[in-house]
Amino acid sequence: MAIPTTKDELISAINGRFAKLDAALDAVPLDIADERSMEGHAKDTMMSVNNLVSYLIGWNELVLKWLDQDAKGKDIEFPEVGYKWNELGALAQKFYEDYSEYSFEENRNKFAAVKDQLVSEISKRTDEELYGSPWHGKWTKGRMIQFNSSSPYENAKGRVRKWLKSNAG
Repeated sequence: MAIPTTKDELISAINGRFAKLDAALDAVPLDIADERSMEGHAKDTMMSVNNLVSYLIGWNELVLKWLDQDAKGKDIEFPEVGYKWNELGALAQKFYEDYSEYSFEENRNKFAAVKDQLVSEISKRTDEELYGSPWHGKWTKGRMIQFNSSSPYENAKGRVRKWLKSNAG
């Protein structure tokens, strides 16, 4: 899939990649969704499929926070307060913990809801706002959204499919 350069392409990428990931998640047996048998986001760590969904929820909520802060004219501390871009493994661990009390099914529902909220927020913006000028470093708002939504969905789909081959028969 080409890199989105318009609002419609970005929404299509998010929805399309979400649908493919969601279909892969449908194949995950509930009784092993919390087993830490998948390579984690931080070096030498393991995570569960439920942790992977938690990670995606965390990133989507973080993008929504960026958009909200931007809309209010506030400075945004990328990627998150207390974390630097070279500390994303630690941020992933935080996301796993943030949603650890929820079942795989509950987290899948949260993930679908936050993805829909993100699409709604994107829908309110123009192509010019999303792609007309740099927002963080050299990256436009649309590209930053894509880096932290549809691209990780694609990566997660590959991880789930690989994991299913070795863990779900």
